[in-house]
Amino acid sequence: MKLTKKLAINTAAIALVFTLTACSGMSRQDKNTAVGAGAGAVLGAVLTGGSAVGTVGGAAVGGVIGNQVKPKH
Repeated sequence: MKLTKKLAINTAAIALVFTLTACSGMSRQDKNTAVGAGAGAVLGAVLTGGSAVGTVGGAAVGGVIGNQVKPKH
């Protein structure tokens, strides 16, 4: 079980890094969505012990929250 949890966390972290490096042509809202999804995936994986459902659910919730965040101007 520990191997699965470690693998899920590492995979989510690598996906987050790749997502952030691909953000050069994205709008601010798109970047917020991507960051929220990545952070949500990592948090979901940690909270559910590496469960795939928890990781995907965390990514979905994080993406929605990131999409709705408005930067202060």
